[in-house]
Amino acid sequence: MTKARATAIGFIAVLLWSLLALFTVGSTPTPPLLLNAICFSIGGVLGLIWTGVSGGLRHLRAVPWTTYAFGTVGLFGYHALYFSALRMAPAAEAGLIAYLWPLLIVLFSGLLPGEHLRAGHLIGACLGFAGAAVIIAGGGSAGFQANHLPGYGLALLCALTWSGYSVLSRRLGDTPTSSVAVFCIATAIASVALHLAIEDTVWPNSAFGWASVAALGLGPVGLAFYVWDIGVKQGDIQILGTASYAAPLLSTLVLVLAGIAAPSWGLAITAVLVTGGAVIAARASMKR
Repeated sequence: MTKARATAIGFIAVLLWSLLALFTVGSTPTPPLLLNAICFSIGGVLGLIWTGVSGGLRHLRAVPWTTYAFGTVGLFGYHALYFSALRMAPAAEAGLIAYLWPLLIVLFSGLLPGEHLRAGHLIGACLGFAGAAVIIAGGGSAGFQANHLPGYGLALLCALTWSGYSVLSRRLGDTPTSSVAVFCIATAIASVALHLAIEDTVWPNSAFGWASVAALGLGPVGLAFYVWDIGVKQGDIQILGTASYAAPLLSTLVLVLAGIAAPSWGLAITAVLVTGGAVIAARASMKR
């Protein structure tokens, strides 16, 4: 596979993740942990089928259990927090805060051995967090409501979880893409256990709700992980990293076009600040 093709495959994940908020809203009123369990079951089973057909099952034995544990915690934590955030706060606003993760990845990676924080990193971080402040201060379409603050807080934890997971994963070395299927299955099992312990079971109550759940499992919480893994391992990771900063803009645009979020200057300003801050930080990382 050529580097250009692998990069193009990886970019499919960015497009799929821009639909994550839309399908999460469509899956209402399914509780977060149950939604986690259903979606990751779909993504995991499909991944295992693909792995079996391609003859990759034998490679799974060579993956250390610590890698499986780390991958499971990362996927479980991020999506449990994300689904919970969008249940407790307006989708567009919470989604933009959650999409601080590309900026945080660049910022945290500057603290790794051999890396350095530059002025662009700090400027980008300030812009990104200013965008989040616009939302929290009431610059979104819904205006400030104190009952949304827990959702915004979970969205911020979501961004911290995925960025921390992504940066720390560099220390684990290369693992086969087929291992993602195991991450998904383990995440589904953990989600079922916690769901039965702390949540009431509420299934989707419409055909659209079931379709949204299925779309999540097939796309943003399924195929996206596999194509992203191919992209970052075999493609141009700098191009993919920069491309991921389009996700908050695309996600917000999709919600507005779907009529879920009302267009507002607050949303527009936040989207530009979050995305612009991430791009500035990325350019600082690419400078020699």
